[in-house]
Amino acid sequence: MLIDYKKAKIYQNDGTLVLEDVDFHVDEGEFIYVIGRVGAGKSSLLKTLYFELDVDEAETAVVLNHDVVGLKRKYIPALRRQMGVIFQDFQLLSDRTVHDNLKFVLRATGWRKKDEIEERIKDVLEDVEMQDFAGRYPHELSGGEQQRIAIARAILNKPKVIIADEPTGNLDPETAANILQLLRQVTHTGTAVVMTTHNIPLLSQFPGIVYRCADHHLEEITNDYNKIASYQEEDDAEEIRRVEYSTREDLSN
Repeated sequence: MLIDYKKAKIYQNDGTLVLEDVDFHVDEGEFIYVIGRVGAGKSSLLKTLYFELDVDEAETAVVLNHDVVGLKRKYIPALRRQMGVIFQDFQLLSDRTVHDNLKFVLRATGWRKKDEIEERIKDVLEDVEMQDFAGRYPHELSGGEQQRIAIARAILNKPKVIIADEPTGNLDPETAANILQLLRQVTHTGTAVVMTTHNIPLLSQFPGIVYRCADHHLEEITNDYNKIASYQEEDDAEEIRRVEYSTREDLSN
């Protein structure tokens, strides 16, 4: 199991309790959604997974085979190299080309041989169908293209898990669907994907395991949502939608 939380408590940096009694589990190749209203704790949960927030209280809190309760900071860089992180606002370096954005990450994570760096950049750009954009700067790309490069960056080191915080939040529906399709393809290699989203219709188009943050708690609702999804987005009075979801077992096929 890549991530295993049992009875964990998650606090903001100022000590405010965000989530309590958190049970959260991620296995290889799983595709996991975390949904909930703005401020419900989705991003805080993700921040604990890539060590921007500490987990100080838990019966179990293991990420990539490391107990993260009281984890020493010196171990964090090595653990982060085993994961990819994708943000809503892409966070590409604006003064560097696509190629140099990717090269920067590889250099920063210990790659030294030029031929190996160039081969890896070529491979990931082909994976996200952006091989013809290596010489472009981020401002020369559309939002969907920038997010594809962000995904390429996230898979550079063949991570065990990708953590994506609202990766489709700034994208139109068609582009968002393309990005989800790409992330689903990543799971076929054994990499798990954990993503937050407000885009509930995507859950029917790309089924996965579903957790919901509400009232300071996190619950897995996959089986309940096999019947009817009645979750509504923040400040959105849209009608209740029927949504079909796969079970955890289905995703292993």
